[in-house]
Amino acid sequence: MAQKEQRTTDANLFYKIIQWHKKRREKKRQERIAKKKNIVREYVEAILVALVAALILRIFVIQAFRIPTGSMKDTLLVGDFLLVNKFIYGVRTPDRIPLLNIKIPYFRLPAIKEPKPGDIIVFKYPKEPKLDYIKRCIAIAGQTVEIRDGTVLVDGKAEGESKFVKNFYDSGEQGGQYVDYYQITKDNGKKYTIRYWETENRSNRNFGPMKVPEGHLFVMGDNRDNSADSRYWGYLPRENVVGQALIIYFSWNSEVPLYKIFKRIRWTRIGDLIR
Repeated sequence: MAQKEQRTTDANLFYKIIQWHKKRREKKRQERIAKKKNIVREYVEAILVALVAALILRIFVIQAFRIPTGSMKDTLLVGDFLLVNKFIYGVRTPDRIPLLNIKIPYFRLPAIKEPKPGDIIVFKYPKEPKLDYIKRCIAIAGQTVEIRDGTVLVDGKAEGESKFVKNFYDSGEQGGQYVDYYQITKDNGKKYTIRYWETENRSNRNFGPMKVPEGHLFVMGDNRDNSADSRYWGYLPRENVVGQALIIYFSWNSEVPLYKIFKRIRWTRIGDLIR
């Protein structure tokens, strides 16, 4: 009888050990699952935080922009990728719901400074606000703009001291054009380069005089004979201004064959400050 009771006790003990082992394995399995869930949750949370931070930065601080046309040659080239400072002129919140293209109320935060002649600015195209354009500010509200034989005058004075730089053949300008380059030096020392087609009749470049109305700007492209700007579509409302072009973070020349991929990248332009 004692032996039978001993065997029963041993069996119970063995059963308890097995049950304990099963519970221990189940507990570890649950811990592993919980740990995996925590890791997944941490990654999801990190991604969501990064997306929210990127969205906030894009709305309120800085925005990427790609140059699609040659209107700002050679200051900016087709395929240049820029960062635009949005808060300097006062952040404008989104006025449309993405993808749905539904207009929503927007507001603008106070500006650190106002656009001034010589600044390169990104703005919503007045005739199609869904499109972003980039040009150089030539005159602000209250100033009078006139163009005589290609020379831009602001309040009767040239936009800056003009110095001939070079003549260069550009095959990308409407079948190929010889282009004259001029360096403009403003009174405050700011320098930038503009260009004109050599074959264009200067008498076709006359404009104005016209006074820029309150709440507006007058903008032009640096590629003066190949730029759709205030000369053609009118003054730029100040409220359309998005920000100031800051730096080129990447540049891609799509005219170079794809198999020469490293030559497609304009390495020397990467990191250039935009002036």
